[in-house]
Order: sequence, then structure tokens, then C-alpha cells
Amino acid sequence: MAVRPIVRSDHDALNRLHREVGWPERSPAGWRWLESNPAREDLGAPAGWVVADDDDRPAAMLGNFVQRFQHGSRSLYGATGFSIIVPPSRKGASRPLIRAFLKQPGLFARYTFNANARSAPLYGLFGLKPWPEQTHALKLSWTTDRLACAEGRVLRTLLGRISAETATRLGERLMNPRVFGRRDLDLPAGVTILRDLSDASAYGDFWSRLVREDRLLADRSPATLRWRLSDPDLTLAPIMLTCVRGGAVVGMAMAQITKTSLIEPPCLDIVDLIALETDQDALPLLTRALIANARSLGAAKVRLPMTTPRLLAALGDLTRAARREGGWGHCHAIVDDPALAAAWAPTPFDGDYAICARNPPAPTLRRRATALAASRGRAAKA
Repeated sequence: MAVRPIVRSDHDALNRLHREVGWPERSPAGWRWLESNPAREDLGAPAGWVVADDDDRPAAMLGNFVQRFQHGSRSLYGATGFSIIVPPSRKGASRPLIRAFLKQPGLFARYTFNANARSAPLYGLFGLKPWPEQTHALKLSWTTDRLACAEGRVLRTLLGRISAETATRLGERLMNPRVFGRRDLDLPAGVTILRDLSDASAYGDFWSRLVREDRLLADRSPATLRWRLSDPDLTLAPIMLTCVRGGAVVGMAMAQITKTSLIEPPCLDIVDLIALETDQDALPLLTRALIANARSLGAAKVRLPMTTPRLLAALGDLTRAARREGGWGHCHAIVDDPALAAAWAPTPFDGDYAICARNPPAPTLRRRATALAASRGRAAKA
């Protein structure tokens, strides 16, 4: 099957592929934002690849999210493949798409940290290894609204096998007014909301101190975070907390309200959690602050979608109190240099969780979607 890079005129067709499987679509501005990824532009890498039909329209796809990394004074690049969408009519198209992703030059690592249970078995066929070896199948979650979680389980039992089209007609379920309500956080001493992302900010100093440590880190510079937060498809700004000691930032957490599907309750996903080597106790402090505020933010649970042995050890008692999720190998990687693999302890920030998240639809968007679904239902009956 012929594979070619994604071009801007493909965006409508890419949204159609996402819609067919019930995955979140992007606005035209959202696709342009994803294309503007500074790390991708550094390498001149494609935004992804498609298998095209006879009219050169995308019939299957794989996205390509490139990130800059720092290892001391060295700048490196890694890439994660996202949104592998292959309709039944294009069975087998995943193979040339994954090969195209793996063959791109200039990367120290090619990986996915967000494979679903259906796609996970594919990666071993191409030399990607389950990684981190001990925790590649583990996610953690902490329930904050038991009733909403129970309602979600009932809906999954009743509606879990319906098509994406039918789910769209049924409309959004399990939303609550707290999701788009006031964000008055109750924070412990030493934890503050991160608001200043200027280069000369306290956070900028924190990033400079992180870079001086002997770790391989995805770029969290103020400039990179400013780009991340400029995603035009975000309906809610992420929650960003810092742990401050002696006037200096020593740890940071970023969490995002997401909604996995129409029939799932809102969830607070931790998409970054990092601290200085000397202040690893900041990690459970920040996590507890997120858990304590999740229900008031409208989230039924807090989820840590990927883990490492190092992070589990730092979380301590919180790890033992968490519910184990996952169960399949959702994290796979090829890291060319074993020394770099040993220096890399990734957080969800290194993956595609934030850019692939299904944002909860704002009230005005929900009303429009409900009206559109109703009109489609009337047309189908006619």
C-alpha cells in the first residue's frame, strides 16, 4: 500500500477517520497548531502519514508527534506515533504506516505510551519493546466520585459495543456543572497554582535546574509549555501546580480534565509530574493536591496514565492506595542507545496523552452537538 506524508488538505478526511472510530476530532486551527510543533519543524518531520485511496484521499492514518529532549547540554529528539486509524476495508495498512514512522531519521527513540488493547500487539512485530519493562502495562487511578464511576460502568455494560455513529446520536452522558464551574482550589501549604510561564519566571529557573541534573528529559521549557497551552481545541485550561520551597519551584504537576468517550464520566488525567532529584517528596504532595480537588472540578477519578518504577517508589503510600488499570502493554519503545534508555524516566508528558485527549465539550458545543444529533435522527427516520 502506498504511504505518503499528511498534507493540510487531508484534515477533513482525517477528521472523518477519527469520527468513524469515535475519537476526538480537531478544528482546522487545531490541526494547524499541531503542524506548528516547534520540535517537528526543527527536523522537518512529517505531521504523520496516510494510506490514500485511488483519489489520493486518506483511507488510513498514523500521526507523528516529535518532541525535543535535553540530556545535559545535548539536545535530542524522540517521536511518538499516535492515532493509528485503519478501517476494516484497509486491513494491513498499519504495517506500512508503522514502518514509515520507524524509518524517520534524527531520533534517539521511537515509541508509543498510549496504545489501546487492540493495537498493542502490533508493536512487537516491528521491534518495539514493552518499556519501561516493569510498568509498561500499569496505569493508576484514584476514585473521587464513586456514583459517577458506577454510572459509567453501567453505561459501558449497556452501550460499550455500539458504533461510534450510534453513540453520537445518543449524545453526551455523565457531564456535570462542576466541570465548567469556578476553579477554587484548596491547596496545602507549599503548593501553588502555576500562572507565570515567562522565560525569567520561577518556573523557568526550575527548568534550568532540571536540565543540570543527569537525566534525559522531554523539553518542558517555558516556551514549550506556552506552545502546549496554546492548543485552540482546549475547552479547559490544564490545572498546573508547583511545589515551592524557599521561594523556588522544586516540583510541578499538570493535569487535564478529559472525557474518554461520550458515555464516560469526566476524569482528571495527570499529564506531567516531575520534581528535582533532591525534592522527590514533592511528587506525592502534588498528587494528593490533585486528588483532593478532583471532585470539585467535576472529575470522577484522577488517573496517572503511565508509570515508571522510579515514580511508583516516589509516590509511596499513594501507589498502594491506587486502583490498577491498564493490563495490556500500552507502552512500547525503541531506544537506540542503552545509556540513554537508562537515563530516561518518562512521565505522561513524553507521550501523546495531552494532544490526543478528548476535551469535555463546552456547554455551547454540547447544545450544538445535541441539536445536530437530533436532526440526524429525524433524517434517518424519514
